[in-house]
Amino acid sequence: MRTQHFAPDAFSPDECDQITALARDATRDAGLVGGQTAHSIRRADICWLDDVPGADWVLDRMMRIVAEANRESFGYDLTDFGESPQVARYGAEREGHFDWHSDIGAGAWAAKRKLTIVVQLSDPTDYDGGALELRPNSNITSAPRQRGLATIFPSFVLHRVTPVTAGERWSLTLWSHGPAFR
Repeated sequence: MRTQHFAPDAFSPDECDQITALARDATRDAGLVGGQTAHSIRRADICWLDDVPGADWVLDRMMRIVAEANRESFGYDLTDFGESPQVARYGAEREGHFDWHSDIGAGAWAAKRKLTIVVQLSDPTDYDGGALELRPNSNITSAPRQRGLATIFPSFVLHRVTPVTAGERWSLTLWSHGPAFR
């Protein structure tokens, strides 16, 4: 079973800049994890793109990338994209991070998450730390840091973003949904 798929150049550097600019003034402290404020688990600012005018094209692109990755690598039964794309900012001023977690949760949509896509919006020279690490088994792998690259993985895979120690890391995340795994 494949545990990750990479789509290099999913977004151009100019498109990464556009997405970051759309979200910059709309980001707010993510804070909540499982309905509780938990900065020890996640310290980031987020923005849901469905709240941002002019961002519709981002969802369309991400849906195509996920569909292609699913055909090539996963073969999951996908039926919906019921959640908005989320832009996250991890800043060094707060040691932005997100500790080990999976994306499948108890909420109506979170319970149906099948694939997660994370796009690297920042130039890797703009920050230190902030690695997206995946733990599909006893081994930990780091996702490539190439700007515009999309990393797609099953939503049940444990993953984290290590603390950003200098600069800021911007990323774009979306989840695809479907019936329960069998």
